Amino acid sequence: MTATTGGSALPVTSTPSISVVNVASKKVRKRLTSPWASIAVVFLAIVWTAPTFGLLVTSIRPVKDINESGWWTFFSHPTFTLDNYRQALSSSGGGLGNFFVNSAVITIPAVLIPICLASLAAYAFAWIEFKGRNLLFVVVFALQIVPIQVTLIPLLSLYVKAGLAGTFWTIWLSHTMFGLPLAIFLLHNFMKEIPRELIEAARMDGAKHVQIFFRVLLPLLTPALAAFGIFQFLWVWNDLLVALTFAGGTPDVAPLTVALANLSGTQGTAWQLLSAGAFISIVIPVAVFLALQRFFVRGLLAGGLKG
Repeated sequence: MTATTGGSALPVTSTPSISVVNVASKKVRKRLTSPWASIAVVFLAIVWTAPTFGLLVTSIRPVKDINESGWWTFFSHPTFTLDNYRQALSSSGGGLGNFFVNSAVITIPAVLIPICLASLAAYAFAWIEFKGRNLLFVVVFALQIVPIQVTLIPLLSLYVKAGLAGTFWTIWLSHTMFGLPLAIFLLHNFMKEIPRELIEAARMDGAKHVQIFFRVLLPLLTPALAAFGIFQFLWVWNDLLVALTFAGGTPDVAPLTVALANLSGTQGTAWQLLSAGAFISIVIPVAVFLALQRFFVRGLLAGGLKG
């Protein structure tokens, strides 16, 4: 290819980098979409979901069939019942109904409180200039590596002195403190990817920090909020250590995980109750994940890509 400048022809060479990148990306795409890759993914999916499916089948089988044969025989002799779930939820059986409500009471505030606090803190770190901002952000980010087990005894001592031991407040505050570092880091990275021109335009229109946060940034934070909300919800809902340490095993405040742990100890051979109770604890997290999964990947990649 040539170009003319002032009557003379000058050679123009095209850079081969773009074509090389395209060829490399096509090769990677071809490898990832090969039949062997598809077979491996299907195999891993089957291995991963088989125990959960077996748990579901066991939870709907009669007690006699559970004691006599494995769950895979359900296909040759299909018999099912819902008595296992009724017994697990009733007070005479596992009594999981009240504990299910306790888990909901614990989880919802323990997700909403850190989201509200972290979004405000992330905005301050991202768009408000103040002395020591970068150092303070590094300190908050470093708090993620602190093991939870190290903080249990000191926090429990503080709660006992304050008269809060054995209440929902101890669990809410603990999960909020444990979840804030990750939430601030994730939301901060997402906010930093928002074009500065958008913030400057809002300031030119006379918007203050509160208006910028609620009217401009908050509607754009849905993917990041959903991603952290999924993480925090799954962590709090499936938590046993924090709830057992700060709230004890009293039925008034104990979550579903504590009830399942007690059920496995007192009814170790009652597989129908254990499988039904375990599947009851799975249903809500799965529903939350399916409802928010379209935001999940977008929220995880927040701040990871430029342009």
